[in-house]
Amino acid sequence: MIGWRAYAAVGLGSALGTTLRYQLSLALLALPVPLFPWATLAVNILGAWLIAAFAALAAGRAHGRVARWQPFLVAGFCGGFTTFSLFGLETLQLVLLGHPWRAAVYVLVSVALWLAAAWHGHGVGRRVAATG
Repeated sequence: MIGWRAYAAVGLGSALGTTLRYQLSLALLALPVPLFPWATLAVNILGAWLIAAFAALAAGRAHGRVARWQPFLVAGFCGGFTTFSLFGLETLQLVLLGHPWRAAVYVLVSVALWLAAAWHGHGVGRRVAATG
């Protein structure tokens, strides 16, 4: 059974991840490239790297502090930081604004970079787990 501490950790991590995502989105809105969702692309790439690194690190150290931090870091922080729903909305908006090719590029670049980031993060997490 999962205790209240795990739920509190997920909630706190989610609040922190969401707040950081919002701040990063505001900062990246200043980029001079219109009609491309750079902020969502950036947070989802970074989030894919982080969640894979944390998960690999936790899998390599099934007991101890790392395992205890997993609800906060993976489900909470990374879950709050990344946003698939906003990715979907932004893709739809690009199509509705008459930019279907830009939407297609966004989808293809996003998925490719998310997978590359997750692969790299997983490798880093495994290496860190093996050294500690």
